[in-house]
Amino acid sequence: MIKMKKKLLFVCFCLLIVNYSIAQNGNKKVSVVKVKANSTVSYQGNLADGEKISDLSWAANSSVACFPATQNQKFSGNHVLYTTTIPKRSEMFIKVIPKNKNHNFSLYAYEVGVTNDELPPNLNSCITCEADYKWDRKWRGKTQDHTRKVRLNAINNPYKVVIGVVGAEGLMEGDFTLEIELIGGVEESPLMTKVEVTNIETKGAVTKTNGNLKTGTLITDLSWAANSSVACFPAIQNQKFSGNHVLYTTTIPKRSEMFIKVIPKNKNQNFSLYAYQVGVANEELPPNLNSCITCEADYKWDRKWRGKTQDHTRKVRLNAINRSYKIVIGVVGAEGLTEGDFELEIEIKRK
Repeated sequence: MIKMKKKLLFVCFCLLIVNYSIAQNGNKKVSVVKVKANSTVSYQGNLADGEKISDLSWAANSSVACFPATQNQKFSGNHVLYTTTIPKRSEMFIKVIPKNKNHNFSLYAYEVGVTNDELPPNLNSCITCEADYKWDRKWRGKTQDHTRKVRLNAINNPYKVVIGVVGAEGLMEGDFTLEIELIGGVEESPLMTKVEVTNIETKGAVTKTNGNLKTGTLITDLSWAANSSVACFPAIQNQKFSGNHVLYTTTIPKRSEMFIKVIPKNKNQNFSLYAYQVGVANEELPPNLNSCITCEADYKWDRKWRGKTQDHTRKVRLNAINRSYKIVIGVVGAEGLTEGDFELEIEIKRK
């Protein structure tokens, strides 16, 4: 009986050791944070909530490529980990703001599949990883303060994002604010009005047509425009395209230039304009435009440019060389504008 009790005590002791080992060597503490479409969320943290990751070889692995081994000292303090999801057709801007401006922080963020639970130092690969840390030298025309920031994007699929807020030079304590801005990421509503398109047959050198923004529709997901395969306008200008979109199609003949101009009837109304070039059989329209040959946009400037002036009209230029192309034109209300008369003018110049 005594021997049996000793055996039971021994088994219990072993189980305690195993349980403790799992708690110590299991997944690191990761805080799940929520993001909001076309909004910025903020979270407070302290480096003391994290822990050091002594093996940083994962970051220089070519399948991760986050930061080179020569910069490991910038990531030698505590790592505080967060995870969230980046929706498809969106951009994510991540920023860490140390409370003490004299504290040296670093930042990294990587994208993996939504079911991937690998964490540093056991991260073998990722879709992309971006990092920011204190520069070793100054760069001409650029400045750096105590904040760190990175950008990620998703096109056709959502991804898990893991964010690491890190103390440089062994820093283990320090308050900070984590800001995450999400541009796009709005799922198209099933009740969304179908985007209608009006075809314009150009006649002669100049063709004019009248329209009103109220005949268009809102396109809430504007991530297509910042997609590198479209590159129409940056996400930071989405507010300039937040009103109704009135779409037109036409054709640019080969060996010609096309000058497109929108003239609001009310000079006080803020309009924007874009036009993109695709193959004549391409039927893709925003927000489902995945790529184009070229896209040009014009909108109200955020500041004045020396030697240039801007009025209430908006204009873009496209050209074709050896073949003709379909042109899709978007006349848009800025700052949520959904009503307003305008004249659309299309001029073609043969080369």
